[in-house]
Amino acid sequence: MIVEFGHFALVLALGVALIQSVLPLWGAYRRNAAVMAVAEPAALIQFALVAFSFVALTYAFVASDFSLKLVVDNSHTLKPMLYKVSGVWGNHEGSLLLWTLILALFGACAAVFGGNLPPTLKARVIGVQGLIGVAFLLFMLLTSNPFLRLAVPPLDGHDLNPLLQDPGLAFHPPFLYLGYVGLSMSFSFAVAALLEGRVDAAWGRWVRPWTLAAWIFLTIGIALGSWWAYYELGWGGFWFWDPVENASFMPWLLAGALLHSAIVVEKRESLKAWTILLAIMAFGFSLIGTFIVRSGVITSVHAFANDPERGVFILMILGVFMGGALTLFAFRAGTMEAKGVFSMVSRESALVINNLLLAVACFVIFIGTIWPLAAELFFDRKLSVGEPFFNAAFTPFIVALAMLMPIGAMMPWKRADVGRTLRPLWPVLALSLACGALVFAIQTGRSAMGPIGVVLGLWVVLGSVTDLWARTGRGAVSGRLARLTRLPRADWGKAVSHAGLGITVFAVAAMLSWKIEDIRVVQVGETFPLGQYEVTLKSVDRVEGPNYLSTMAQMELRSGGSLVAVLTPEKRFYPVAGMPTTEAGIDSGLFRDVYLVIGDAQDNGGWAVRSYVEPFAMWLWGGAIIMALGGMLSLSDRRYRVAAGASKRLDAVPAE
Repeated sequence: MIVEFGHFALVLALGVALIQSVLPLWGAYRRNAAVMAVAEPAALIQFALVAFSFVALTYAFVASDFSLKLVVDNSHTLKPMLYKVSGVWGNHEGSLLLWTLILALFGACAAVFGGNLPPTLKARVIGVQGLIGVAFLLFMLLTSNPFLRLAVPPLDGHDLNPLLQDPGLAFHPPFLYLGYVGLSMSFSFAVAALLEGRVDAAWGRWVRPWTLAAWIFLTIGIALGSWWAYYELGWGGFWFWDPVENASFMPWLLAGALLHSAIVVEKRESLKAWTILLAIMAFGFSLIGTFIVRSGVITSVHAFANDPERGVFILMILGVFMGGALTLFAFRAGTMEAKGVFSMVSRESALVINNLLLAVACFVIFIGTIWPLAAELFFDRKLSVGEPFFNAAFTPFIVALAMLMPIGAMMPWKRADVGRTLRPLWPVLALSLACGALVFAIQTGRSAMGPIGVVLGLWVVLGSVTDLWARTGRGAVSGRLARLTRLPRADWGKAVSHAGLGITVFAVAAMLSWKIEDIRVVQVGETFPLGQYEVTLKSVDRVEGPNYLSTMAQMELRSGGSLVAVLTPEKRFYPVAGMPTTEAGIDSGLFRDVYLVIGDAQDNGGWAVRSYVEPFAMWLWGGAIIMALGGMLSLSDRRYRVAAGASKRLDAVPAE
């Protein structure tokens, strides 16, 4: 019965979303406070209904209710409880319900925490969120209903995709969706501002915390996905430029550009049209990512393989919202007059360059991702755009961004003196170059990418520290240290996020340059060298798990004769799903990971073994965590969390 109530709650949520999308927008247009007041309760009721529906579906998975088609297709009685719960969003229909739940959550948050917004702007933001909710609720109910019943329930289910039965994949999608859907708030603020006919410093202050929250969640979600791919797929890598990986990376880049562009709107009331356009495009690329994952037109290990007709519905949603927003932008762009004037050498100019680098990098990745599909559709040619293209195309942008970041962060607004800005950075540059030269001299016969990564990483990290120190002014060290603790959290957040990016850049360069790889056939009892280590295959046993069969190896890792670790890589087979998975054995350390994978048995009685030494692997995800922590520090600054002290309010302006 609870499942039927869950289905009914979705239908009711669609009706409430229609009310939420129509009445507040009409009330804002007519300046009718009573009609605008409908926005808040409608947003809260819609969230409550979708939340109840999600709880009902979760109950069906936990209770193994095999009268529900979705549970049959994605669960099994022997599956561990964690994966019964994560199975709710480990499929197209359930993940779409999670997407809609998060969308409703953001609308409810706007209703609860938007008390500082002008009434008309708040009504329009919640109204636009309601429109997006209508689109996705219709999509779900018409094409992807998670509550479809079976006339004759089977005794057991077909199990969840084994690749998704992993803790990393249990938490990766919710964080990623919080980022994807969080950008809908930036979109709603942009459309609401266009309807108001006015964008000013106050709007820049209001839109930043929502964008920052989405960027934080995207950062965590992407990092979790990369970590999962690293240890679960057994390929010895952390990023493969897979279409679905790119689908999350593109809106992350645009969200970063939007964050920096909104600063210019807030501080200088410039780049208004560009910032609005970025807000529209960031959510647009989230919808494009949804299309890539759910349409079935692009093959990926991460994608939901579904009927392409559903992709047509998503394209319709994309066309309506992006087409409508861009049309409105075309009509209103002339009203967004820039007030702040700045010179070519200024922080504003540095932020413009930052925006251009991030936006063009996103566009290059988009072309590389979509080109195989376009080539097949229009030229009847099957093409593959892989890692070499993306590495060659994307690397120059990240190098230029890292070079600019410390300089741009220290430039004053409006007009800057390059010599004065660079003065405190010369020691940082000298130390970074010296360390890079030292690494280049030590390494032999390897790529220059490693030393370049050292230089860029140190330059960004130490530049962030220098920027913080410079903000304490002059005087005694004790006084400057005291002032350092009193700096705004937003300043600390910026420095920490930039430092996290520097660490990530270094880690990526190190892993790509200094990785050691070995592939061979090994007999039980045989020892083979791996860099400075010796690896011994002690045994290979058959092990039975709760819902899988495993070939588990026991491998000893030694250095200089001393035992370092005993690793147990596995090759699992899930009988119900009929799929194998790889579980790597990883010995993680501060400066390296040793990564072992057991393969298939060979005719000579040996086993295929792949082995890697991954230098500074933990630094990669540590850098991502530090970036997210920096964003959280900024978000905790009261000025950005509640937009207190904004210089102006968005007055009521007729939008006729």
